Amino acid sequence: MATTYAGAEHRGSGGVDLSPLLSEDEALILQTVKKAAAEKIAPRAAEIDELDTFPADLFDLFRELGLFGLPVPEEYGGVGARTILFCKVIEEIAAVSLSAANILTQQTFGIQFLLTAGNEEQKKRFLPGLASGELHGAGAITEPEAGSDQEPMRTTALVDGDQYVLNGNKCFITWANIADVMTVFAKTQPELGRRGISAILFERGTPGMRIGRLEKKMGLRGSPTAEVVFENCRVPRSNLLGAEGDGFKIAMKSLNHGRLAIAALAIGLAQGALDYAWSYAKNRVQFGHAVSEFQGLRFLVAERATEIEAARSLAYRAGMEYDVKGPALPKLAAMTKLFATDVAMRVTVDAVQLLGGYGYTREYPVERMMRDAKILQIVEGTNQIQKVVISNHL
Repeated sequence: MATTYAGAEHRGSGGVDLSPLLSEDEALILQTVKKAAAEKIAPRAAEIDELDTFPADLFDLFRELGLFGLPVPEEYGGVGARTILFCKVIEEIAAVSLSAANILTQQTFGIQFLLTAGNEEQKKRFLPGLASGELHGAGAITEPEAGSDQEPMRTTALVDGDQYVLNGNKCFITWANIADVMTVFAKTQPELGRRGISAILFERGTPGMRIGRLEKKMGLRGSPTAEVVFENCRVPRSNLLGAEGDGFKIAMKSLNHGRLAIAALAIGLAQGALDYAWSYAKNRVQFGHAVSEFQGLRFLVAERATEIEAARSLAYRAGMEYDVKGPALPKLAAMTKLFATDVAMRVTVDAVQLLGGYGYTREYPVERMMRDAKILQIVEGTNQIQKVVISNHL
């Protein structure tokens, strides 16, 4: 276990006083999360990465704390929390373990499709279980030939009476092997291309579905990612979200919230890495001085700290836009995801450099943080795609 330096236990908030932003109840929730992150999650972070397995105990912890219900309205068994609180909770957890924090963002990913397009019956059927943690949620969009471009999607869901017959392959699907309910995107009218994509709720145990290869990833190793194969899977037509052909629209609307969640992961990860590196620098002596006294390093840290605060402010601005369903949300969500994840990559690379040879070893957490950071520039739409989205809204 690496040495914990004085001050390294302060993570996530970057010293910002959040009292004007959070209500008393919200502040209490955040304080509970901070305590759990320090006492129960941080000690598990290195082991989760080393074992490359899903930390079911932390899923249970989040269920006990009621965190899965944060974005779910009260009428469906949730908390109905503001997005700023949701982002802050993710930040605090991501500062010590991205794999742990991703448990919350992944469960929310499954929830968002229902919030975006579910009818009342579907919401009442699935949201309470997802909000309580009784169910694991997931979404299946990506295919070997359909990533950023969904036009070539080959998975089909063709009507047969009162059922859809689902056939196809999905790849890079988070929680595919543990999800109880998965929103699968497939073409119900293949001849229409992207306009023929629909979103269908797929329940665990449906015959014909099998899990293919489990991916061995560079980072985010506590979050299982797998290939899914559908072979003549029969799904009730009542499991259709929205109308046929609405799939692409549903995915894009849901991704607005997903991009804010990814940005919160990035901000927390960056803050945790910077806090750790700065604490190390204040204790590491070279040439008779603490490394933190060298101007070159102080300027570097000042720049990165400023970037983190800028990313945080952008995330909170986008979160407010999400809560009021403002028209600038798609642009702001893309900006936030783009900027925050690039900041996380820069900060974690610099943190490794600051620790020198020690930073490159697994004895210290910053090399894990650097590996984890890279995926954030890819998921929920690559950062190149974010630039396309932003420019389209200018």
